[in-house]
Amino acid sequence: MQKVTEMEKNRKLLPKFVVKEMESLFLEELRSSINLLMSNLESLPVSKGTTDSKYGLRKFGRYNNSFRRSRRGTTSSISKSDTDGGETALNKLDVVLSFNLEVIVQEVQGLKSLPPNRIIYCTMEIEGGEKLQTDQTESAKPHWDTQGDFTTTHPLPVVKIKLYAENARIIRFDDKELAKLVIRPTPSTNKTAEWNKMETTAKGFPDKDIKIRLTLRMDRPQNLKCSGYLYALGKHVWKKWKKRFMILVQVSQYTFAMCSYKEKKSDPTEMTTLDGHIIEYTEAVTEYDGGRFFFNATKDNEALLFASDDENERHQWVQAMYRATGQAVKPQPPPTTTVSSAKAPLNSPLSKLQGDTDKARKHGMDAFCTTDPVKVDHSAYFKNLQTLTLDHRLNDMFASLGWFSPGQIFVLDEYCARYGVRGCHRHLSYLDDLLARAERGMAIDPTLMHYSFEFCASHVHGNRPDGIGTVILAEKEKFDEVKERLRHLLEYQITNFRYCFPMGRPEGALKSSLSFLERVLMKDIVTPVPPEEVKSVIKKCLESAALVNYTKLSAQAKMDDNDGKQQLLHNHENHNGQPMRKIEDILHLAELCIDLLQQNDECYEEEFKSAFTWFTDLLVEHSEIFWSLFAVDLESVILSQPPDTWEGFPVFQVLNDYLIHNPYMAGGTFHQQLKNMFAPLVVRYVDLMESSIAQSIHKGFEKETWKADEHGCAASEELIWKLDALQTFISNLHWPDEVVAKHFEQRLKLMAADMIESCVKRTLEAYEAWMQRSRTSTDFIIPSEICVMINVVLHFKSESLKLCAVAGVDRHQYHTKIDEFIERISSEMIRSFVEKFSSILVSCILSKLARYDEGSLLAPIFSFAQASTSGNVSGDLGRQYVNCLRSSMEQIRQRVIDELFILAMFEKLYTSQINLICTWLTERMDRTLHPYQVNCLSHLVKKTFAEFELQGIPEDVLNHKKFQTVQERMRLEEATAAVSDAGNKSSAGSRTMTSVFAKAKKLALS
Repeated sequence: MQKVTEMEKNRKLLPKFVVKEMESLFLEELRSSINLLMSNLESLPVSKGTTDSKYGLRKFGRYNNSFRRSRRGTTSSISKSDTDGGETALNKLDVVLSFNLEVIVQEVQGLKSLPPNRIIYCTMEIEGGEKLQTDQTESAKPHWDTQGDFTTTHPLPVVKIKLYAENARIIRFDDKELAKLVIRPTPSTNKTAEWNKMETTAKGFPDKDIKIRLTLRMDRPQNLKCSGYLYALGKHVWKKWKKRFMILVQVSQYTFAMCSYKEKKSDPTEMTTLDGHIIEYTEAVTEYDGGRFFFNATKDNEALLFASDDENERHQWVQAMYRATGQAVKPQPPPTTTVSSAKAPLNSPLSKLQGDTDKARKHGMDAFCTTDPVKVDHSAYFKNLQTLTLDHRLNDMFASLGWFSPGQIFVLDEYCARYGVRGCHRHLSYLDDLLARAERGMAIDPTLMHYSFEFCASHVHGNRPDGIGTVILAEKEKFDEVKERLRHLLEYQITNFRYCFPMGRPEGALKSSLSFLERVLMKDIVTPVPPEEVKSVIKKCLESAALVNYTKLSAQAKMDDNDGKQQLLHNHENHNGQPMRKIEDILHLAELCIDLLQQNDECYEEEFKSAFTWFTDLLVEHSEIFWSLFAVDLESVILSQPPDTWEGFPVFQVLNDYLIHNPYMAGGTFHQQLKNMFAPLVVRYVDLMESSIAQSIHKGFEKETWKADEHGCAASEELIWKLDALQTFISNLHWPDEVVAKHFEQRLKLMAADMIESCVKRTLEAYEAWMQRSRTSTDFIIPSEICVMINVVLHFKSESLKLCAVAGVDRHQYHTKIDEFIERISSEMIRSFVEKFSSILVSCILSKLARYDEGSLLAPIFSFAQASTSGNVSGDLGRQYVNCLRSSMEQIRQRVIDELFILAMFEKLYTSQINLICTWLTERMDRTLHPYQVNCLSHLVKKTFAEFELQGIPEDVLNHKKFQTVQERMRLEEATAAVSDAGNKSSAGSRTMTSVFAKAKKLALS
């Protein structure tokens, strides 16, 4: 307050403001902050105390920082020494301590005389408190690990542990107490498990060496700062030099009391405050009995003398009391100790304390602590403190993104409140530190910087929620500098969004950066920035981002290529190796580009859209620019390829598949460029493939041997595979232009129809040539080559739907035309096949049987010759023809792949055979058949019917009218032959036979 008054008198001490009228407001702000600080300190106790407590901090006079007055204590309380200050006394009710005591009974040893099955247990209690009991167990296994929790207000409680054995008598009153243990813990009691010897209490119990293992923990309350046994002597309190149990208690924010306690007592016997005392080390005093290491607390020429038995304890007490009094000069320990000049152990508290003291002296902490706080530039100190705190926080194992922990915020808030650090300076310094680390690539939460920027902007532009405040010129200049740096940083982060926010993490950070950029672009805190300006800035950033992303991706692709360089050189040692490697490189780069843009859509698109609704158009432009950079490399690779090479098509397929499934990129600039680049290559490829397939048809069918190959022959299988592969390849290109795609489709379907028609014609020509070359006799069996030719035609028919129609729809009528053509060819093949067997039947069977017709000149001779060889079965013409027919039918059944075609062929063959026989018999209606004719035809008709019936010919086809006519005639002829044969046997004699034979012989000779 004195500094404020001095500033008010001498305005030159004030900082420069944006507006000169702010000087008076600045002084008023300082007074208000000081008054608020004093009010907060007065209303902030350390412990709750009791309802009877009336002690509080002294009331500070407004704008007056008066010195503290001394107090004198008594054995019961500390009374007022000066009533002018309005100071309230500190009584025993203000010093309230609460201890949590934890006792764990683990096991007992030394029970030798008890039976193994004797039940034992332990009890634990604090004198004057509740009593707890462990579980019961057998004496052979005295283990419990039972925990008892107690709460007490006695700093020196008495804990009693008793061991009991269960009374085994039928009539029993109390269990037998075997041993007990009394422990007097303190707040500094060792917390590890220890063995303690118990005192035997049972009369006549022989076991005297009973030990119990205990863990005893006594938690210290927060307001207990130090405790232990000390020797003390004072003028008004502790008037006799003796050893007492002392506790340093924090009563309120700045009030500490030294209290002495007795055993089993919760209230202090004597106490005094340390307000205004100076703590110092002293030399040993030999006139007092007890205590080896001395120190004192002096105030107004009155001293309190203390001593401890251990030097480390003295250091602990001095440091605790020094922090409690808040004195300016830190106590300096004596250079030598009275006990020994030996060096303290390395890890002992004394060695640590000495090390801290040496470090503090080395770095000038003593001079810093003795400096007048009013004369210090706390703004610079705070900036340094906040910078170091931020570095410590960012080095934490957990990602903080620049956010302070609650404890760190509390410390910084306290510093600002106590030393008058301005809020704008605090946030500007914070922003400056965050910017410096973000510019070095560290992850900083944009929301955090946004909060600090909003505070500074509202302060500088005079729109603070709590009203208009003073704005220092230095703050305004620093704010403008930070704002410009923020703009550059945010533009850099948006340009490098893939690397500043990898995979969209931290979640929401990119959206915050975009919103933050819009806020930074605002001229003031009220007037919004025009959307066109924000859009133009972000558009420029995304244009740069496309170049950055593609440049880094190209570098990554080159690194991958270098890793596989040796393998690529090994695989492409021929003269086409270099162009092929370029294609592989550009294909790998295309896949990386697609992955990158897909990651952008998955991880960043929602962030961009949620920030600005118009962001989709900018992302599309970003992608187009990105692909335009790729198109330059792609075009150079395509142009470097030798003519009529097609290794670049996989690149088109990968890119086109991605583009057509992206609703924003389909039909875009790069897509059109890609189509124009590859359209001539596709047309050239189709032309060459059409010429190549036509040549393969000509050469293949010229050299065809008609050996079975899967469903057809080698030439037909190769043709179908090439046509299907070509159509599949063009279809998999998914050509984006619908008109061009339909043109390619129509051309390929027409090509397939023409190629199939040409192959079928060549097959029919070969079929007819083979049929003409084969001999016409009953030894004829259909060749396997004929079956292969039939299969070729049938396979073309089955594949024509896929090759000539579009998805099963005959859009261009190519399939209908080729299907009709193949049907005609199939019918022609069946006709040729039927004619072949008809000719065999006519020339080899029916023409020979006609020689036995009644009235023929040679009939008697052939009849006699047949009679002489009637026992020879092989001479039966009917059996020969049936065997020929059966062999060919079995050959067709085994080798032809289409069942419907086989049935149609057999139906026509059967009908043709029966028609020929029926016609032959009709010509001889007025004649009686020779017995030989009857036997041959009867056997042929019956076996033919049976064979075709086995082949699955329907009943209505087998039993048509002509077959029934033939069947009736054969039954009639068989009956006539049977009657004639019986009559001849009964009436004819040898004479007649001799005469007939002679006439026939003459006729034959003539």
